[in-house]
Amino acid sequence: MRFFLQIGAAAGLLSVALGAFGAHALKGMLSERMLAAWGTSTDYQMFHSLALILVAVLIHLFPHIKRLQWAGHLFIIGLLLFCGSLFAMALTGITWLGAITPLGGVSFMLGWLMLALSTKEMSSN
Repeated sequence: MRFFLQIGAAAGLLSVALGAFGAHALKGMLSERMLAAWGTSTDYQMFHSLALILVAVLIHLFPHIKRLQWAGHLFIIGLLLFCGSLFAMALTGITWLGAITPLGGVSFMLGWLMLALSTKEMSSN
């Protein structure tokens, strides 16, 4: 529980910092396409930071539901692959890094699926 809360809070903080960095320091340095990729990455990072915090709270309430652990881990993998690849692509201009991004998107989707499936066990208790 604490691990997901710590990662969620740190990722949320980083999302705000990276969003501000992109809006101020990178504006004019990156192409519109790369700046848009940066913005998408900060948005997804914030959404999934909040999702991790939710997972932490749910694990505290329902510690027996293993799918919640899976959801948290999948969200972290998504942050690394999806957001990380977009940040790296925007900063370096190496566009083949965009091929990694969908793997992170799939991780996010599987995380949400695990979260949805965990609700069945919540209602039975």
